[in-house]
Amino acid sequence: MADAVGAEHTFFSTCGSSLSVKSAMLAVAGPHEKLLVPRHVHKSVISGLIVSGVQPVWVRPHWDTEQGLTHPPGVREFAEAYERDPDVKGALMVTPTDYGTCGDIRAVAEWCHERGIPLIVDEAWGAHLPFHDGLPPWGMYAGADVCVTSVHKMGAAVEQSSVFHLQGGRVDPDVLKAREDLLGTTSPSSLVYAGLDGWRRQMAEQGKELLDGALRLVTSVRSRLGEQGLTVLYDEFLGPDLADSADPLKVVLDLDPLGISGYQAADWLREHRRVTVGLSDHRRIVAQFNHADDEETASTLVDALGALLEAAPSFETPPKVDIPSPAEMELETAMLPRDAFFGPAEQVSVAEAPGRIAAEMITPYPPGAPGVLPGEVLTQPILDYLRSGLGAGMELPDPADSALESVRVVAKR
Repeated sequence: MADAVGAEHTFFSTCGSSLSVKSAMLAVAGPHEKLLVPRHVHKSVISGLIVSGVQPVWVRPHWDTEQGLTHPPGVREFAEAYERDPDVKGALMVTPTDYGTCGDIRAVAEWCHERGIPLIVDEAWGAHLPFHDGLPPWGMYAGADVCVTSVHKMGAAVEQSSVFHLQGGRVDPDVLKAREDLLGTTSPSSLVYAGLDGWRRQMAEQGKELLDGALRLVTSVRSRLGEQGLTVLYDEFLGPDLADSADPLKVVLDLDPLGISGYQAADWLREHRRVTVGLSDHRRIVAQFNHADDEETASTLVDALGALLEAAPSFETPPKVDIPSPAEMELETAMLPRDAFFGPAEQVSVAEAPGRIAAEMITPYPPGAPGVLPGEVLTQPILDYLRSGLGAGMELPDPADSALESVRVVAKR
């Protein structure tokens, strides 16, 4: 596997990339040490902070105010965070995002290495990237020290199949393996290992050909959807202070012109056309293609979306989601995530929650980037956002009170 993707060392994980990214973090920083972390990371990274006691130095992502989402930060944002607190052991970035948008790994890696710190790339959505030069850059080729991938996402493997890769001398492979041993199961599934290795062989031998076909297919699908009158996003994500590149195999549809939400669309597609999309939010759905798709699966999607377009005028007006400004989304960190999560806590009504310190994660899912972290000071705008999102169809799997009528907060002393 290492030979196939340009790494020096490779490790298999049967506990998904959630375990792999924690292993990488713990190999770079330990309790009370610091790590540069973009605030839009997946909840697994936040879990890694809680488990390890590492102190995050938050890096501001690129805020896309037009679309109401974030893209990976660039060198400028990492440099701003580093200037505030240079006593860091390493940096982490997430690319691609769930929407397929990518950051400039090479530039960030070079910036990190000039300062003698390693770069971890949570590339969970990028398992296919090493095998075709028409896709966004692959972390190992772009100079990252550690890359984490989920083969069950954009590859071909059963759930929980993850691989993480290492190169260079900034992270000790023995330390990385020891951290994985600390977190991983002592009874790994040989079926997962076999699936990972089978996928590796298929991609090493046929990946270019298979991905050529997938890219031709998805280009055709984008064109057909546009001809139907749907808004397919791609170029809108690219540019200064946005994304550096994007994965064309993620077909992102903006449903705002239809007056419906992504939550409504996803429910309708599943119920009426037996089509499940990869992601839905307050205004978008994302359809995910990979090397296994063909004209049959593509036509199923195109036909289903055509039917959705015809049905959309009959939908009820979707509930409004109160999306805060970027500044309002950036909550004050008053305690280490670990201290707030494990410390004394109490459940208070949502009316009493503003101004209190959260003791739990509250994560819109997908994409799984927490809106609230343990240790952050709760505000009215963020609570209004989460409660309105819940009412509109957002999934919130984390809070103790799934209705979000109350919130778990750090107990007053």
